[in-house]
Amino acid sequence: MRQYLIRRLLLVVVTLFMVSTLVFLSIRLIPGDIVDSLIAELQRSSGTYLGTLDREALERLWGIDVPIYVQYGRWMGVLPRPDPVTGEESFSGIFQGSLGASLKLGAPVTDMIRGRMAVTFELGLMAIAIACLIALPVGIYSAIRQDTVGDYVGRIIAIIGLSTPNFWLAMMVMLYPALYLGWSPPVALISFREDPMGNLMQFLIPAAILGTSLSAMIMRMTRTMMLEVLRQDYIRTAWSKGLKERVVVTRHALKNALIPVVTIVGATLPIMIGGAVIMENIFALPGMGRLMTNSLLQRDYTVVSGVNLVFATAVIVANLLVDISYAYLDPRVRYR
Repeated sequence: MRQYLIRRLLLVVVTLFMVSTLVFLSIRLIPGDIVDSLIAELQRSSGTYLGTLDREALERLWGIDVPIYVQYGRWMGVLPRPDPVTGEESFSGIFQGSLGASLKLGAPVTDMIRGRMAVTFELGLMAIAIACLIALPVGIYSAIRQDTVGDYVGRIIAIIGLSTPNFWLAMMVMLYPALYLGWSPPVALISFREDPMGNLMQFLIPAAILGTSLSAMIMRMTRTMMLEVLRQDYIRTAWSKGLKERVVVTRHALKNALIPVVTIVGATLPIMIGGAVIMENIFALPGMGRLMTNSLLQRDYTVVSGVNLVFATAVIVANLLVDISYAYLDPRVRYR
């Protein structure tokens, strides 16, 4: 196990390096930069043409006046970064534990992400919990009661969940209660410390919408794997011993059937992150997804790169935990 973990951790470092490179390059290949965004914003607010704006000075201030490989070296912390005021050079980047400073606000990206990380993680964890609470019982029941009315109802629910876009459902939840009931979700974030129940209720609707769409895939996989396991010889042996159905299902069948299900849960994490970006923008939740969307529109390169790097790290760590959990679920799995 120790050698396996060392190899996987080295692979995590290589993967994060490749992801950081792709993210850094892709955001800068989008037409326009932060200077164009600033000029357009000032022109909209003033209503006049700002032809005298010193573009070169702004590019020099934000460090985008140098080639892209120099910008990448500064962001990684392998090339010195000059101070825009004093001109003094210093190393400050990923290797020094810094994600840089926001081009738009000048605030440290690490602090900006830290203040919004709790919102995104709370939404994601609640969505995964709701998805598992819906999918596992329905999938298990559909398998042990195959071709019954309950099985057909569960399969229909799964198909509806797979075919319904969560962003459309979220917009309908926002629109119709506001039009016909005069109710809309709170816009300002309710702190968990000040009002725990109010905070959970605020996240319940977006988490339920996101979790419902995720539960459809988990439900279908749970049903398929349970049907396969229930046909195994050792399950028939357990039935022949006269064991109760609850014992056979929970103690003998469920644990082996959960291995592919755990894989699906890990694979849905990137989908959940993309859904969290949508939910945060629709329900005005100040999380990392909303921060990334706003920063992308403003071409704030350092913030977008930092948020994507945090998302990539979360996905990689989750997949590592999923792989490690195989050894617990199946005693036959051994890592060397």
